[in-house]
Amino acid sequence: MKIAQLSPYFYPHLGGVESHVLELSKHLIDLGHEVFVVTTKLEDTKSEEIVEGVPIKRVEPLTIFLSTPIVPGVRDVLSEEDYDILHGHSPPPLMSFFGVRSANKKDVPFVLTYHCDLEIPYSFGPLIVNLYERTLGTYTVSKADKIITTTTSYGATSKAVWHRDADIIPNAVDEKRFHPSNDGSQIREKLGLEDEILITYVGRIVYHKGLEYFVQAANYLKDENVQFLLVGTGDFRSELESIIEREGLEDSVMFAGRVPNEELPNYYAATDIFVLPSVSRLEAFGIVALEAMASCVPVIVSNIPGVRDVIVEGKHGLLADPMNSEDLAGKIRTLIENPDMAERMGENGRKRVEEKFTWSKVAEEIEEVYESILNG
Repeated sequence: MKIAQLSPYFYPHLGGVESHVLELSKHLIDLGHEVFVVTTKLEDTKSEEIVEGVPIKRVEPLTIFLSTPIVPGVRDVLSEEDYDILHGHSPPPLMSFFGVRSANKKDVPFVLTYHCDLEIPYSFGPLIVNLYERTLGTYTVSKADKIITTTTSYGATSKAVWHRDADIIPNAVDEKRFHPSNDGSQIREKLGLEDEILITYVGRIVYHKGLEYFVQAANYLKDENVQFLLVGTGDFRSELESIIEREGLEDSVMFAGRVPNEELPNYYAATDIFVLPSVSRLEAFGIVALEAMASCVPVIVSNIPGVRDVIVEGKHGLLADPMNSEDLAGKIRTLIENPDMAERMGENGRKRVEEKFTWSKVAEEIEEVYESILNG
């Protein structure tokens, strides 16, 4: 079948949705389907290109408002192309609205993966979100032939989709790329580490990731031989640097910045404990936790809907109270003081990824959704 993937942003823009769409498209192509991605044209990107074997069509936005690309031109692209299934990914939201209108007009099935709820971090944010959900958001969800959410708890707690019979299909990871055989010694050498216990976060440095609590957890572990590391970039870094300077944590916390894609697996290999301290419903899963688990690294993730579904607490990692740096530090200390338990969690995490979160399994599950719709 011919499948159009509709993604608000795409590589080289980084994020969980972007990673999901790229890997899903590659694996659907491996299954014998014809796939192309329609997305927003950003600065220094081409209108048409091929990324890792996936054809990309980029459309100029009218504007980008509150991180949401306004791209009505996707309707023209979708009206000119032939495809059997249109698969939209939200958020940001408006691309999916344009997509479902185009699919309905062509009488083509529309699948929506609802990755997470909207959240705008300004005083007027809830008003805008509520207005959207009552109008364009409701329309988009109601007109979709099938809704996919990535975890049971997130779908059950999201008022945007809890009334729909959604399919639960998780995110996935390349378990061959993120593997315990990777060598982190060069990364540790580059970072100037010897026998320090490395506590790592990977992802965008943005407000909803709870990184102030990650940084402040170092205050409670000054008696331990630990080093905190943040891998990634984002506009919240300056705020974190102010916290680090104010609390005298310069020797405990370091930034790696944006690392080359090919080096990322080795950062996990250099890591002793991985932490995902997110505090917002903008975090609905946490693919980076899967990358750490695939690398046999024990994980600590926030006890919030979606994210907590990735692990079974005590078996694959630990759950930390969101917005609680002292509790997070306590969970880190537990793993430091119980190395056998930490090692066992890492091994169990790898097994869980192999059983549940590989792209070969997830792509086949999504393929079954497409076929069920086309077969009536």
